[in-house]
Amino acid sequence: MSTGSAPRGEHGPLRPIELATGAVLGGVTVGLVTIGSVVPLAAALQLVAAVPLGLLAHRYRFRAVFTTTIAAALVTFVAAGLLPATGMAASATIGGIIGGVKRRGGGIIAVLGLALLAGLGWAAFSIGFLLAFSQARELLFDTIRNTSEGVKDLAGRAPQLEPLGNGVADVTEVVLRFWWIYVGGGVLFGTVLTALISWFVLGSVLDRLAWLPGTDRLDAPADDRPVAPLPVTMRAAGYRYPGAHTDALAGIDLTVDVGEFVAVVGHNGSGKSTLTRLLAGLPPSSGAVERPGSAGLGHLGGTALVLQRPESQTLGVLVADDVVWGLPAALAEQVDVDGLLREVGLDGMGGRETAALSGGQQQRLAVAAALARRPALLIADEATSMIDPDGRRELVALLAELPKRHRMAVVLVTHHEADAAAADRVVHLSGGRAVQHLPGWPKPRHDLRRRPMGEPIMQLRDIRHTYNRGTPWQAPALHGVDLTVRRGEALLVVGGNGSGKSTLAWIMAGLIKPSAGRCELSGKPVSSQIGRVELAFQHSRLQLQRQTVGAEIADWGGRATGSGAVGRALDAVGLDRALAARSIEELSGGQAKRVVLAAIVASRPQVVVLDEPLAGLDPEGRADIVDLLARLRDSGLTLIVISHDVEDVAAICDRTVHLRDGRIAESVHAVSETVRQPAETTHPPALPGTAWRMEQGGQP
Repeated sequence: MSTGSAPRGEHGPLRPIELATGAVLGGVTVGLVTIGSVVPLAAALQLVAAVPLGLLAHRYRFRAVFTTTIAAALVTFVAAGLLPATGMAASATIGGIIGGVKRRGGGIIAVLGLALLAGLGWAAFSIGFLLAFSQARELLFDTIRNTSEGVKDLAGRAPQLEPLGNGVADVTEVVLRFWWIYVGGGVLFGTVLTALISWFVLGSVLDRLAWLPGTDRLDAPADDRPVAPLPVTMRAAGYRYPGAHTDALAGIDLTVDVGEFVAVVGHNGSGKSTLTRLLAGLPPSSGAVERPGSAGLGHLGGTALVLQRPESQTLGVLVADDVVWGLPAALAEQVDVDGLLREVGLDGMGGRETAALSGGQQQRLAVAAALARRPALLIADEATSMIDPDGRRELVALLAELPKRHRMAVVLVTHHEADAAAADRVVHLSGGRAVQHLPGWPKPRHDLRRRPMGEPIMQLRDIRHTYNRGTPWQAPALHGVDLTVRRGEALLVVGGNGSGKSTLAWIMAGLIKPSAGRCELSGKPVSSQIGRVELAFQHSRLQLQRQTVGAEIADWGGRATGSGAVGRALDAVGLDRALAARSIEELSGGQAKRVVLAAIVASRPQVVVLDEPLAGLDPEGRADIVDLLARLRDSGLTLIVISHDVEDVAAICDRTVHLRDGRIAESVHAVSETVRQPAETTHPPALPGTAWRMEQGGQP
């Protein structure tokens, strides 16, 4: 049974987030050191190799830094040899000092003291190494002598420089005679000097990153019991996040057992994701969560989690590799990868690159990877929120079938009421508590007011684009797209996942050049006019880089953007001016989208391209964003909306273009016709299958 407990401190084994972060940052360090050592013109990369491990030391425990350093040094030794491996360890030392001091709130005196100790250690190591390996020492000395003689010979060609050359040769002999003094002193001085320089350079980077959250919200105390997540019973369970003043979840009573498909429905901020974390093993702050064993998150036969953004769970380069990523080799060999892919509707795609998959296909891949671990409990946290309506229906149908085929339970967390239709039970959440029925969702309050449109402002002529062109993995995305957008027009581009909508959005914004064809703004290539067309990403949080809302908007607007301009931008998107002082990390999904739009307004673009502006929002949030887009449209701003939420967006747009398989359909539909035409999907339907068997020969 799990009850409230304090977060883990400095003790205990490495946590998953420490292992994952260490692997990523360690790999970056290995790459920097290796490239810097083997490519002469890239030697400067070794100077910044301390940055990744400095970040690791700043946010995590010393044991995470130590483990990462050992692993990275061994990999560097295998890849590039002893000297680069030693350089890698030295960079880790500097990064560890700076990050550790910053983490504990120390200053330059602490850095100086630790650098002296580290310098003495490296000096002793260097002297000991040269004493122990005489051949390496003689090789080093010969190299130094040859360099000195070369300088002497070069200087001797000019009589006025001959004394300088002789002096260099004499000094070299003195240094080699008392090499242990100069080597030790040089290493000590270099370590201290590098640490002091890094304190000002790396320290400023860490100061900027200090406001980012470092808490793993899925981290839970170790549970040594056997993996057995079902049945799981919540009794008056609640949770309050550290530093919060109110409960995110309170008084939840719920039981989930084998064979059930349970839907949890609620608006953004209702506590759905918090409930997910309790089911996945996070101990509650109040009440109790009872299960016969441990939740076993990520373990064989335990709990599997499919998240809202599948790309955050995709690690393999190829689809087949990603299905078994992280499994021990012996278990990976037992997985019927082709059968799993067939079961989730990705039959025949095992050899494709994961980067070439659409959003819906990535979600199906995440489900396949989860099934490879034969989970007893599969939790899909908003897994349907980022895909088109047809893809959403098919994914829900797949999830609903899993408990019927296998000994498992599925919990679907969603804000779409329609997703819950196939569930055995539905739990409604509002304000962190279970309710009988959700409050009614508001409808968009806009009115379509036709305005005369101006001259053509953007033209696309025979746009074609292929990813990884010229390689065996090339993936065509667009085929001969011709399109004209007029000034002041609101254009809706619709299509299923994988139809090429996002690729078209990036080309329109000038962020990628098409493989063929031209995309022009006012007669000039868009790619040469970065900033005149702004793109609002599907995932708004990826565009917010500053600490506060006000700083973000001011940064987009340029140096002349003062507090007055920031306030006017917030007014334009319907946000309170007081929000300017709020941290970016405190924003909800809908607020983050509005802040991005406020920043875009402050930058004064000619055209705004919005890639899936309603993705991930509940009905209330969608209604708010649609009303905001209507106001921006009425102000005369040219809008290009890329979306599969046809019914919500079509009414505020002047015309609609349907994109199918990378091509524009022959007809351009009027607004009234658009809402009657379903979106097209590009992935095959899910097929029933028997991809895996439970242990001991059980039938799925």
